[in-house]
Amino acid sequence: MEQILRLNNYFKERFGTKVYKVSLNGNMTCPNRDGTISTGGCIFCSEGGSGDFSSSPDLTISAQIDDAVKRVGQKIKNGKYIAYFQAYTNTYAPVSYLRNIFFEAIAHPDIVGISIATRPDCLPEDVLNLLNELNHIKPVFVELGLQTSNSDSARLINRGYDNSTFENAVYALNNINIEIVVHMIIGIPGEQHDDIMNTINYINKYPIKGIKLQLLHVLKHTALEQMYKDSPELFHYMNLNDYVEILGECIELLRPDIVIHRLTGDGPKSILLAPEWSGNKKKVLNTINGYMSGHNITQGRKYLPYGT
Repeated sequence: MEQILRLNNYFKERFGTKVYKVSLNGNMTCPNRDGTISTGGCIFCSEGGSGDFSSSPDLTISAQIDDAVKRVGQKIKNGKYIAYFQAYTNTYAPVSYLRNIFFEAIAHPDIVGISIATRPDCLPEDVLNLLNELNHIKPVFVELGLQTSNSDSARLINRGYDNSTFENAVYALNNINIEIVVHMIIGIPGEQHDDIMNTINYINKYPIKGIKLQLLHVLKHTALEQMYKDSPELFHYMNLNDYVEILGECIELLRPDIVIHRLTGDGPKSILLAPEWSGNKKKVLNTINGYMSGHNITQGRKYLPYGT
């Protein structure tokens, strides 16, 4: 792959240096867990709120950043970092609390931007105003967990909001020039090829700047684990080659100006149940890389997340 296809080149062009994301825990929960919407959460979400690689929430935000920088410092000499608030729903707290932790992160000398993972139904006006204020200091990315545009699939995974809520959030964030990164899952039980492509077409219609494509993992201690055990007939898991082929189709259909931030995902090996092949990240990335190169799928697309 030519160097320009690497996501880290996008960050280099944006920030003038190599950039690495450090995963933080803002010590929040989620309305889909605390009973506001549901108590079960999205069926695939781990006990750590999809922030299993984050630092301890017992540490201050500055201490979490320092701890993460120590851990990745050997990989990124003289680089900078994006503070990634990853665990649970990172705008689900009083705005006074969010102001304290986000400003603590943005003030850190090694931090060049903030990435905030949240739900589209957790962006009230006071939070949007705060994000707008932060975005005038350093760039802010907001990551929204769409996962699918299929309403039946959204109910199956217990997403807890409809597509119109997502659309309203996208327009609200775009109006204040926040860069939006959407999460999409491939492999939701019951979804067929056309459902996956329909979600790509749906994303293409909106002012989305980035996407994370994710294989569905079955993790221990999730509602999905119980479904996997009770109804294995729902899970016709793709092998690695099948996944790479469908991924290639998604990329070809995706608007070329949308930056691809991820093509696979990491389920902690200690809690990963299926598919087992996804635990070998090096092999997965090498297979994706080889397939994309061999099929000229990257033509016309500037940034892909290889090597990040």
